[in-house]
Amino acid sequence: MAKKGNRVQVILECTEQKESGVPGMSRYISTKNKKNTTERLELKKYNPNLKKVTVHKEIK
Repeated sequence: MAKKGNRVQVILECTEQKESGVPGMSRYISTKNKKNTTERLELKKYNPNLKKVTVHKEIK
């Protein structure tokens, strides 16, 4: 039998684009181990609308 995993899918959303008022939204889907990483995830990812690397934070 397979073990029940601690890994969950999370949605990462661009913070810079939300503040700037540019239409559209840059989102990425990633996974994290909720047992080891209890706080919200923050990663630098590429935003195609702003054409640069920005900070993306976990939503929900």
